[in-house]
Amino acid sequence: MTDLPKTPLDPALRDRLLADPGAILADRDLMRALVAAREDQAGANVIDIRGRAMEALETRLDRLETTHESVIAAAYDNQSGMAVVHRAVLGLLESADLDEFLGALQTDIAPLLRIETLRLIVEADPALPPLPRDVATVPQGTIDLVIAAGRRAPRGNDIVLREAMALTRPLHGRSLGSEALLPLDLGTGHPQALLLMGSADPTRFMPAHGTDLLRFFAQVFRLVLLARLRA
Repeated sequence: MTDLPKTPLDPALRDRLLADPGAILADRDLMRALVAAREDQAGANVIDIRGRAMEALETRLDRLETTHESVIAAAYDNQSGMAVVHRAVLGLLESADLDEFLGALQTDIAPLLRIETLRLIVEADPALPPLPRDVATVPQGTIDLVIAAGRRAPRGNDIVLREAMALTRPLHGRSLGSEALLPLDLGTGHPQALLLMGSADPTRFMPAHGTDLLRFFAQVFRLVLLARLRA
């Protein structure tokens, strides 16, 4: 064994440690130094299980702190996203008629959602009333092709989050980083429709992201649109 140097503690420091020994336990660096000193004193052939256990506990604590921070960040992002969608929904409800409702998508609602493009895509139908120029009218079957995006079969009514594709660039009217496709079921007697969102941020709409808020927004949009079409 190696003897530790007999350096006396400063009396004031010794009194502080005796008065509050928990301060040592709360300081990781100090505890690590004490364990290392104990192992040096024990010698190379002796393993201090307590020191190894403390290292393992520190590792677990670091992982827990990282997880805790991630959960807090996710909760904050979710709350922030909810507030953004709620403001956009209020913007939809404030419209007075069909023209104002659809005309506000790009000018008013898209900035509220912090995206670059927001367009309603509707397949051509003779029974459809004239729509504002901001609405993109496409041939029948186009929406299924856009949603499928090269897949052998369409994804049905699922919301699609993905990297912006060349296929949808003409609908956006510009190059973007990512996009969200929100299919709209307008019911019998109405054409197939799609709400298309686009963001310059390539990480804004990713397949791994949740779609609950977007689904809520699409449902509100669908109900308001149907109400305006009946008016």
